[in-house]
Amino acid sequence: MKKHIRKLLPATAMLLAGSVAAQASDDLLSSLPDDLKAEYENTTSKVEPVDLSNFSAPDGPYKWCHSESYQGNPWRVALTNEIKRLVDGLIEDGVVSSFEMSDSNGDVSLQISHIRSFIDKDCGIITSVPGSATGLNAAVEAAAEAGIPFVTGAAAVTSPAAINVDSNYYKWGYDMARNLAETLDGKGSVLMIEGIAGVSIVDQQRAGAQAAFEEYPEIKVVRMVNGDWTPSVTKSVVLQTLATNPAPIDGVWTTGSETRVVADAFRQAGRPLPVVTGSVSGDALGFWKENPEDYVFTGGALLPSWIGQTMFRAASRIMDGQEPIASTLMIPIPAVSSEDFDGWYAECMKPDSAEIFPVAPTDPVPESVMNAYFSGDTAAPGWDYSEVEPACK
Repeated sequence: MKKHIRKLLPATAMLLAGSVAAQASDDLLSSLPDDLKAEYENTTSKVEPVDLSNFSAPDGPYKWCHSESYQGNPWRVALTNEIKRLVDGLIEDGVVSSFEMSDSNGDVSLQISHIRSFIDKDCGIITSVPGSATGLNAAVEAAAEAGIPFVTGAAAVTSPAAINVDSNYYKWGYDMARNLAETLDGKGSVLMIEGIAGVSIVDQQRAGAQAAFEEYPEIKVVRMVNGDWTPSVTKSVVLQTLATNPAPIDGVWTTGSETRVVADAFRQAGRPLPVVTGSVSGDALGFWKENPEDYVFTGGALLPSWIGQTMFRAASRIMDGQEPIASTLMIPIPAVSSEDFDGWYAECMKPDSAEIFPVAPTDPVPESVMNAYFSGDTAAPGWDYSEVEPACK
């Protein structure tokens, strides 16, 4: 593989730190195509210039460090494993010298300590799934002062010293609610299942869904509950809802990967399966394969594979000397419906395959999207979607 390592020009770094800092968000995003500009609408994420004035792209191998805030579920483990797999390829090519990962298990203070340790170890770059939007800011800024780029994914920090690879969760909630309403021909009763109460993206998802449902006056939300993005909790709250609501429920709006669990709960209660939204998963695809006429899904693919890949690609481009246009890069969440399932299904997927996550049949983040977000148009070193591992290994 060719290496594309070059120095970040001091004049360009000064531009990011100086004159660009005075530009409004609209100016920062002016170069984006309309579909990507739309990803920033109705979102609370800050769009600011990134200060890379202390950073120079390395002219030799560098150390890659990854700060995790939680590894307690298969989704997060899969994300970390995908980043490590890609970095291992750079190690084989001599671009990266080593990879180190830390896990703070939900302890923000411990994650701060891990990040400061990475700074002391002269990591070339730090990627992270942050455990707090604000709590890590001082550590992130310390990394920037040391010339170490800090790239987040699956969550964001508010410091402009970080590059956040994020998605518009308001739009995600809105799109799923709208598609659910359209699938129900604009009328019916809907159960809303949210994630963990108090998490910022939950509030964004709910706001988007409510805005969409307001456009369909014959869609009635019968109850809103928290499933905590956890199968056991989700099944329990669905069964409780069905026991106390004997009237038909035509649709279930949820944002997690527990759609098969929702279907199980309806069957256990002896109720017809509803149209369900969420993120496509291996167990849902397995359930669909066994019940192709009964299981109706409309949602997307909020998957650990492409989120880890996009974090890697952003970080690898930065280390290649390419500049991100802003501190937050909004990546569209791929849409998926039951009609697409043939392309996502693999033989290893069964109704109990909760730890198997599908892999998109084509790159869900085309190179044109990455090019729009960076100064260069060279693919990230170490990136080739044709080499992505399949779901069934």
